[in-house]
Amino acid sequence: MEEAFGRFVNVVDVEATCWTGQPPPGETNEIIEIGVCVVDTADWRRTERHRIIVRPRRSRVSPFCTELTGLTQAEVDRGVDFATACAQLDGELLGRFRTWASWGDYDRHQFERQCGPGGAAYPFGSRHINIKQHFADAFGLRRGIGMSQALDKAGLPLEGRHHRGDDDAWNIGALVIELARLGHPITAATTTKADFTS
Repeated sequence: MEEAFGRFVNVVDVEATCWTGQPPPGETNEIIEIGVCVVDTADWRRTERHRIIVRPRRSRVSPFCTELTGLTQAEVDRGVDFATACAQLDGELLGRFRTWASWGDYDRHQFERQCGPGGAAYPFGSRHINIKQHFADAFGLRRGIGMSQALDKAGLPLEGRHHRGDDDAWNIGALVIELARLGHPITAATTTKADFTS
């Protein structure tokens, strides 16, 4: 593994405000939960898990969102603002210095959008890994599949609640480790440059 890749990878999963159809007028999708699983690539194990609840500014938690994620408006109202959450990712979790990974590109795009002009400081460096695509390539799949389907295909259990940020990040971390065990470790070669850096 290239030295520049680094030993630790931050596996990130976000949950955002959502609705059964279009957002209500004046509202938009915003991150309300960030889960992080730190994977040590020296011995391929999960070493840390973190959960950050984020208070949205321009949207509210719908009944559908509560059913999906378990998060309520009262819970996110007690969360930190998005800029503070990004500062925690960058500071405590060395976000700009570690490669980070997520299941698909949704999480990366959501951070890029919310950290746009006038937004919070982008908390990551430019090295990102799309684990969904990496898994599809390793298993010879024509396209990416959902995380829970991937766990089934890999013969791994779903730990915790699906669509809870820290549980999903923990499960994606398990898939990262299983891929390494099967001879498909994530490396610097599997990273893609993010579109947005600061």
